[in-house]
Amino acid sequence: MARFKEAEIRIFKGICMECNAKNPVGATKCRKCGKTNKIRRKNRKMAAKASV
Repeated sequence: MARFKEAEIRIFKGICMECNAKNPVGATKCRKCGKTNKIRRKNRKMAAKASV
C-alpha cells in the first residue's frame, strides 16, 4: 500500500477496542489501559484513503 516501510508502520497501527488508544503494530496489550486481546489493526482501506 505505502511507498516505503516506515510509512506503513506509521499508518497501520493497532487500535484498542476498549479505550481507542493507538498502539504499535506488534503490540499484544494496550499501552493505555493494559487490556490484552482487545487490539485490532487499523483498517487499511480507510487509512490509505485518509493519507491521500
